[in-house]
Amino acid sequence: MKGVVFLGDCELELIDFPDPTPGPGEVVLEMKASGMCGSDLHAYRAPKGRRFSIGRATEGPVIAGHEPCGVVVAVGPGVNEREARIGQRMMCHHYKGCGVCGHCRSGWSQLCEEGFVAYGISGHGGHADYLKVPASTLVPLPDELSYAAGAAISCGTGTAYGALRRMQASGRDTIAIFGQGAVGLSATQLAVAMGARVIALDISAERLARAKEFGAAAIVNPQADDAVAAIKQLTRGRGADLALDTSASPDARASAVRATRTWGTCCFVGEGGKVTLDVSNDMIRRQLTLIASWTFSTVGQAECARFVLDHKIDVDSLFTHRWRLPQADEAYRVFAAQSAGKGVFLM
Repeated sequence: MKGVVFLGDCELELIDFPDPTPGPGEVVLEMKASGMCGSDLHAYRAPKGRRFSIGRATEGPVIAGHEPCGVVVAVGPGVNEREARIGQRMMCHHYKGCGVCGHCRSGWSQLCEEGFVAYGISGHGGHADYLKVPASTLVPLPDELSYAAGAAISCGTGTAYGALRRMQASGRDTIAIFGQGAVGLSATQLAVAMGARVIALDISAERLARAKEFGAAAIVNPQADDAVAAIKQLTRGRGADLALDTSASPDARASAVRATRTWGTCCFVGEGGKVTLDVSNDMIRRQLTLIASWTFSTVGQAECARFVLDHKIDVDSLFTHRWRLPQADEAYRVFAAQSAGKGVFLM
């Protein structure tokens, strides 16, 4: 089979790998869709010879892609039909842990006490014809949702949903969402469906226009206007009830905190980087709650899929580009420009 491998310095290669065979407790998915995520760019842009990885790294070239969705085509010994059966449509929770610690048993294998493997980063991922995973990492994809929607829910959309649930977003809230990439646009879609009033922020006019199409009540370009002042003006001087940073920009993170009202909640999901805050004035003296949210659990992933289905959210509209694996080099050059929407490989 063929698989996409990041070489570093914005280069990649489509490499031949043996077709996988499932071992005990494992299944093989025939890939149908594999999403492109902003965190892919850490590995794509890494200097050659300095492989980007999180968790326990697999030796040798690693197939990229941590938003996998496909069909079960083989099951190993010990996999029962309640876990997976041939022909079943499946998303994949893209982490593998020890399987027995409390975090793994509750569906949070990325928090495994023994360490974890992240598919597409430290272990083989979905940018390939097939993917072998433990059956415990599979999450059924409802028949009414496309494989592309399942891929989005497997990271970007699921990450947005997990953060909004942690923040307890509802119809009583105004939420400022910093960054309208794949996760930010997903958060806009989901927050609107939850009844919240969304203020969407980004420096891309195209992304702001898409946020408006997805139901944002107001849009702000921080390059043109002071983000905190604009949010205060839109909330009668009070500030946003909730703020979510998906950008990982230090300035955006600081603005998200400062634009949150007294007694409000701010959440970071954008990976990497640092932020400098005045702890007393920005947080303590405003009784601010600041949280971080790292993706989701298997339970949360299934819940997100049901929410998308029940609220008829058009997750497929997140995708502006659909590619085939042989187009991977062009696909990531377009994606790395970070001016277009989300991309997905369809097999």
